[in-house]
Amino acid sequence: MKVYKTNDIRNIALGGHAGSGKTTLAENMAFEGKKINRRGSIDTKTTLSDYRPAEHEQEGSVFSSVLHTEWQNTKINILDAPGALDFVGGAVSSIAVADTTVLVINSQNGIEVGTEIHWRLTEKFKKPVIIVANHLNHDKTNFDKTIEQAKEQLSGNVTIVQYPVNPGPDFNSIIDLITGKMYKWAADGNKPEVLDIPAEEADKFEELRTALIEAAAENDESLMETFFENETLTEDEMRDGILKGILNRGMFPVLCTAAKQNIGTPRLLDFIKNALPSPADMPPAETVDGKEVKPDPAGPKSMFVFKTSVEEHLGEVLYFKVMSGEIGESDDLINQTSQNKERISQIFAVNGKNRENLTSIFAGDIGATVKLKNTGNGDTLNEKGCDYKFKDIEYPNPKYRKAIRALSESDEEKLGEYLHRMRDEDPTYILEYSKELKQLIIHGQGDHHLNTLKWHLDNIFKIDTEFIAPKIPYRETITKAAQADYRHKKQSGGAGQFGEVHMIIEPYEEGKPEPSVYKINGKEYTLTVRDKDEIDLKWGGKLVFYNCIVGGVIDKNYMPAIIKGLMEKMENGPLTGSYARDIRVMVYDGKMHDVDSNEISFKIAGSKAFSDAFKQAGPKILEPIYDLEVMVPSENMGDVMSDLQGRRAIIMGMSSAKGFEVIKAKVPLAEITKYATALSSISGGRATFEMEFAEYAPVPGDIQTELIKAHEAEEEED
Repeated sequence: MKVYKTNDIRNIALGGHAGSGKTTLAENMAFEGKKINRRGSIDTKTTLSDYRPAEHEQEGSVFSSVLHTEWQNTKINILDAPGALDFVGGAVSSIAVADTTVLVINSQNGIEVGTEIHWRLTEKFKKPVIIVANHLNHDKTNFDKTIEQAKEQLSGNVTIVQYPVNPGPDFNSIIDLITGKMYKWAADGNKPEVLDIPAEEADKFEELRTALIEAAAENDESLMETFFENETLTEDEMRDGILKGILNRGMFPVLCTAAKQNIGTPRLLDFIKNALPSPADMPPAETVDGKEVKPDPAGPKSMFVFKTSVEEHLGEVLYFKVMSGEIGESDDLINQTSQNKERISQIFAVNGKNRENLTSIFAGDIGATVKLKNTGNGDTLNEKGCDYKFKDIEYPNPKYRKAIRALSESDEEKLGEYLHRMRDEDPTYILEYSKELKQLIIHGQGDHHLNTLKWHLDNIFKIDTEFIAPKIPYRETITKAAQADYRHKKQSGGAGQFGEVHMIIEPYEEGKPEPSVYKINGKEYTLTVRDKDEIDLKWGGKLVFYNCIVGGVIDKNYMPAIIKGLMEKMENGPLTGSYARDIRVMVYDGKMHDVDSNEISFKIAGSKAFSDAFKQAGPKILEPIYDLEVMVPSENMGDVMSDLQGRRAIIMGMSSAKGFEVIKAKVPLAEITKYATALSSISGGRATFEMEFAEYAPVPGDIQTELIKAHEAEEEED
């Protein structure tokens, strides 16, 4: 295959709601560019995209697909992104890496939730967008309404470049405002007939063309002057203005297709080649240390890995974008994260599961390679002496969680291996083994997302698994000071066990004065601090231990044993077995025996005294609280607010954005484990949310009582 220079490359992401026709459009592009001899279809499961078994099963995209085509001496790399919200990870990586997003809209349905989500991703990554109005051949299609919705919900700078002459079941003609021609397709969807503008379309054509010329001129002062002088722009001047408008997100051109009939694809490819930016036109990429890197073919060799997958008979495939220089076969590069050396043994241009070998690949291009030992998603590979490290792609936080376990103990190791493989392919899966909860927790974007992972485990990896309810990582603490003592005494034949510990415990607070005098239950205690141990707990919070022993009643060598006993109870709290946190412990008195005292005795005595004191110290169970930001259509605002109130949410603020209301709230994790499903049901799938851990806060008294009873019942069963 030909090796393309940077200026002759276009990188596009196909975005849009599920069912908008992205995969069929990608198939058309490959066919028109003669990368395939016949067009596959989703119905027959023969498309270049959606080639995975799970995608055949679900008849929709689960992963992003990397494809390419060639058109008029230009290579067009195509990243076909999943449209379903649960598989947003593939859309994130595709839009982040591509130079332009082609947002495909189903003209029957207008702006759908997937359209809105992908649009917001283009805003986040500051990427140019063009819009393709697809499905213009259906009886329910409404092009004018689609444009109206796009201007209202996306941007007022949505600008028509093509419009359909006869949308509906007989659709076959498009008028192109740039070329000033009508394109009419026969029923077979082959090369269109190029015609002059019909008389009955002349007024509409002139009106829309003038609007397009004005929009193009607004993006360049010299073009604006030319427009004022000549009252028009040439075709090349229009393209120049459109390119500048696309680059600065000042214009979002609309083109027309009926992908299933392959109507409009050649003109779309013409537009991509002539009006969309090459990598050289894009702003320079930025490294983690703020260095700007242009896609210079003569620059140092550097590539960024944005996607991995495991292919049958090939192993792990790594997809990359060349950020600088020319990467060739047998190049030795250094992984900037691990500093390991990697050899590029093969380079491919890919079309789904099909591959074409390349001898080299230039800056700005997208390719794939195999057999890299220690490289994965987000890694940068450089030639020796180059220190570029490009920013990781930022994926959305998980919104849904389930615990998973293998039904057979012999499969547990394999389960971990395959879960990590799925995590590599889709970074929005988060794996967590919780020692605290004794559960393997899978975090994802929704119920469908996690069920798809389980489908792979069941059908591809052949591991029987089950989902179980995930536990909540509660915490335990205290609210006031308390005193307790405990004597551990055990005699059985030879040497016995003896240790007695007296302690006071109280809540830890940052900046609190050192302990001195306490009055508890009418008795006053005066303490003198001898030593202090401040322990940062790995689950958050602190344990601060004070040795306040006077007169050597407990040897200081036993203090580590007492701390060990305290830590065991901190790891297995007295109320529910959850981690305890933020407690100060003062050991001020006790007794020991010359013969029978030992470390185990003081460990047990310290643990028991702590447990007794804890239960007298106003114990509280804390629950994880999350910051929740919900973006909801205005018409669903009331229902969503009512639902949140039923989830013990505290509303922190509200704002508006393009027909949506943004609700900010603090909500307990226990109340939003399945919120993704509930919110989708309330809003018809249009509402979205982000969640992030905020803090721990006390649970209400009635819930605390229920949790303690449940724990006691569980311990009795054990």
